Amino acid sequence: MPKYLTVTALNRYLKFKFDSDTELQSILLKAEISNFKRHSRGHLYLTLKDENSQVAAVMFSSHTKTLNFQPKDGDKIIISGYVSIYEPYGNYQVYITKMEVDGIGDLYLAYEKLKTTLQAEGLFREEYKKELPVLPKKVGVITSKTGAAVRDIINVIGQRFPLTKIIVYPASVQGVFAKDEIVKQIQKANNDPMVDVIILGRGGGSIEDLWPFNEEIVARAIFESKIPIISAVGHETDFTIADFVADKRASTPSHAAEMVVPHHQELMEKIHQYQTRMNQALFNTYQSLKSKYIHLVNQNIFKQPLRIIQNQDLTFGHLYDSLIKNNPKKQIEKNQEKVKQYYQNMQSSFKHQVEINQHLFKRLIESLDHVNPLSIMSKGYAVVNQNHQIKKSIKEIDNNHDLSVLMHDGELLCKVLEVKGKDHE
Repeated sequence: MPKYLTVTALNRYLKFKFDSDTELQSILLKAEISNFKRHSRGHLYLTLKDENSQVAAVMFSSHTKTLNFQPKDGDKIIISGYVSIYEPYGNYQVYITKMEVDGIGDLYLAYEKLKTTLQAEGLFREEYKKELPVLPKKVGVITSKTGAAVRDIINVIGQRFPLTKIIVYPASVQGVFAKDEIVKQIQKANNDPMVDVIILGRGGGSIEDLWPFNEEIVARAIFESKIPIISAVGHETDFTIADFVADKRASTPSHAAEMVVPHHQELMEKIHQYQTRMNQALFNTYQSLKSKYIHLVNQNIFKQPLRIIQNQDLTFGHLYDSLIKNNPKKQIEKNQEKVKQYYQNMQSSFKHQVEINQHLFKRLIESLDHVNPLSIMSKGYAVVNQNHQIKKSIKEIDNNHDLSVLMHDGELLCKVLEVKGKDHE
């Protein structure tokens, strides 16, 4: 029977071959860094590449102590190390023991040059950033139609605020055609008057994969967009040119979706807070009007006519309590007729009080008229005085005295010829 190998045995044999090859156990390699990651334990994981090929590499923390620079994507380096196989997965990779800078990578140079140019033109300035809508009706999403990014965005928005509509503008997000497709879809979304905000992004990747978001035509299309754009390239630490130009930057597509719409529960809490504030404002307004009302009715000129209004203050209090406990709009509609009737009753009571006062005033005038001296004198009576002293008896008057007789329509100046008493015949 043929002799079969296990996968483990095969990988172990290949590792032995690699480790036994002296040419592979001491190499000097010139390459450019891509997909750089730093592990929490200090290990460095990266891809070494040139124009045509790439290979995975690792530098353990025991060797990173010799570094005299901070490695990053795009750096051109010279490394010393060896090649071996990671037996559990059968992947061969370069194990770096020493790393030195050979120069700045072409992509990094292009990135810095474009960044400097656009920054000088003002494309990154905050004054040009557009505010995101509070509650968008439609969200445009520019990304790959088959990637994880679009699924994440749809799921997050659906969970947070299901009423928001999503329209996907599919575009390649890596490769030579990506930049043109992204620009085309930005322009297309801007032609839809219903789109309130745009999410542009992808789910992360190497610097080469993300390069369309560092292209100048993409940056200018973002800047010229009339609709606010959130850049969500999916890189926690590294920034693309699109991140600087966009109105907002999100670390991941899911984060962008969270920025676009509020959670429906949070929205309900805010509505409750606004309702509480509205009720408090209504109560404060009522208290203020009540104080003004009390001050007004305490004025002397209004005390008597408005006494009925004072007695109805408790009714207003009950109406207010009912207004707070129930829907204000419905209660207002329900009580409009009551308020109208109350107002009419108040007018009627006020009018009745005025009529009573007018009648009392008329009677008082009549009473005064009865004791008015002029009214009595009009019946034939007169007032006699001498030297401005009223004479009440003939005993106070002598013959030849000059007297003044005051009648209701004038005055008589007289001289006494003779004084006669009641008993005179």
